[in-house]
Amino acid sequence: MKVLVTGANGQVGTEFTHSTLAKKLGINVISCDRNQLDITNLQNVQQLINEHKPHAIINTAAYTAVDKAEEDSATAYAINETGPANLATVCNQLSIPLIHISTDYVFNGNKQGAYTETDTPDPQGIYGKSKLAGELAVSTTHNMHYILRVAWVFGEYGNNFVKTMLRLAQNESLNIVSDQFGSPTWAKDIADVCLLLASKAADKTNTTNVPEFGTYHYSGDVKTNWSDFAQAIFDSAIQNENITSKPQVSAIPTSEYPTPAKRPNNSTLNCEKIHQALNINSSNWQLGLQHVLKEWK
Repeated sequence: MKVLVTGANGQVGTEFTHSTLAKKLGINVISCDRNQLDITNLQNVQQLINEHKPHAIINTAAYTAVDKAEEDSATAYAINETGPANLATVCNQLSIPLIHISTDYVFNGNKQGAYTETDTPDPQGIYGKSKLAGELAVSTTHNMHYILRVAWVFGEYGNNFVKTMLRLAQNESLNIVSDQFGSPTWAKDIADVCLLLASKAADKTNTTNVPEFGTYHYSGDVKTNWSDFAQAIFDSAIQNENITSKPQVSAIPTSEYPTPAKRPNNSTLNCEKIHQALNINSSNWQLGLQHVLKEWK
């Protein structure tokens, strides 16, 4: 089975190159970075998919610079809406299942409990709006799709909060926002979920076990806030000897750390639907954190 992955140099995209699950499932991963596949170019998309003839496509390519998107909306929409629309168009023509990664930023973050797939999206910034536009482009163009909303992604590769905290660990003290809540999600686990969806959707010999196409949520198993997450990172990094000392973390409200783009106060996602569909658990972010720190050491 061949699975084509876009955005191969990103946090999640890089995980497929090192995936042990892909080998276990007998999946040949075709990793494409932006130089190999520009998803905003329909002709490029058609040419590459026709060349490789994959059994499924996983789209991890995205414009994720949340604050920069406020000033560069054209690029954000090109990558987050036009790109997925192009992939969905070609996948629809060739009857290829498409797994598309989206984000918690499609919600306004004001809900008290965890967001379900049926909650009404209400993005507050360009990043969230462009990602929601991408969701709509996929869902209205191609029936054989899985949209996987994730949150607070971290891993060995790319830029993320864990890497930023280790870079700032040399400071004596840090002020970290404590009134934004969510569940950190290990990028490796996201890649594994995508591979499971791809393998089931592309397996023509087993049509009874295929999860229903549509939108799913997948994130970490324990809710936290940025300040507590930072503290957990420093504590684990000390134990693992990634750092020799840790800064004093002071919890501050969002109002004391203004940013160009508004962040959701609540990014918690209800993941029961994906749990039942694939018989899996939520991402164990504490285990993922330990793994990442050991690899970096």
